[in-house]
Amino acid sequence: MKLRLGISGASGFGKTHSALLLAFGMTGDWSKIAVIDSENSSASLYSNLGTFNVLDLSAPYSPERYNEAIDVCEKSNIEVIIIDSITHEWNGKGGCLDIHAKLGGRWQDWSLVTPRHQAFIDKILQSSCHVITTARRKMDYSLDVASNGKSKVVKHGTKEVTREGFEYELTVNFELLNDQHLAKASKDRTNLFSSSHEFVITSKTGERLLKWCNAKPVTTQEVLDKINGALSVSDLSEIYREFPSYQQSLQSQFIKKKVQLEELINPKNFSQNGHANHS
Repeated sequence: MKLRLGISGASGFGKTHSALLLAFGMTGDWSKIAVIDSENSSASLYSNLGTFNVLDLSAPYSPERYNEAIDVCEKSNIEVIIIDSITHEWNGKGGCLDIHAKLGGRWQDWSLVTPRHQAFIDKILQSSCHVITTARRKMDYSLDVASNGKSKVVKHGTKEVTREGFEYELTVNFELLNDQHLAKASKDRTNLFSSSHEFVITSKTGERLLKWCNAKPVTTQEVLDKINGALSVSDLSEIYREFPSYQQSLQSQFIKKKVQLEELINPKNFSQNGHANHS
């Protein structure tokens, strides 16, 4: 399968840099990465990382122009497309909100805009490449107390600037939390990051995702065989962590096996001085 990844955050939180590292982890080859850049050539600021490709996209930011850019990348044998950012397709000059306003801004005018936006979403979902999208988040500020006791202004990202619901289409959506590039997964179908603490996205993150993507699907019977073959509670715990998607559906089997293993190591079940304990 092809991955559909999202990275969102306020300005200056490292969306472009994180997306490039993710993409390199997935390809191991900068030449197989293309950035559709609507952020005033911001991707070129990271040219020191490697020789990735850049397609600069200027206004108008209509859904159709994004679709054409994706076509160009696909025909160029690119493996990972980074769309930096999808915010302009929604809220930029010539984007969906602008198109709607020029049609009159009436509720019924969405019947003409929504299909065009949906065609853009479908283009991402149906692409023959892995796709990483970035999205801006509206900024908010708070006054926090630092470790030295001094007050400082901290910038936070709030709501994504794109049409509501896009996150649900993605395999994984990473939210960048601050200008230290700390991230968390706000959506994770891989279960690789759902229980993770905040972390910094690196190329290793991309490698983990690609490994998950290329992994052979495991059947229920294969997981059951592993459960039944566990020789210790620690072995069983490892199997439980290895297959998070089966934790709920096979919960009763995990519990039953755990009870069996605990009974085996319970001293009450063993003979003492040659006499069986029947209590």
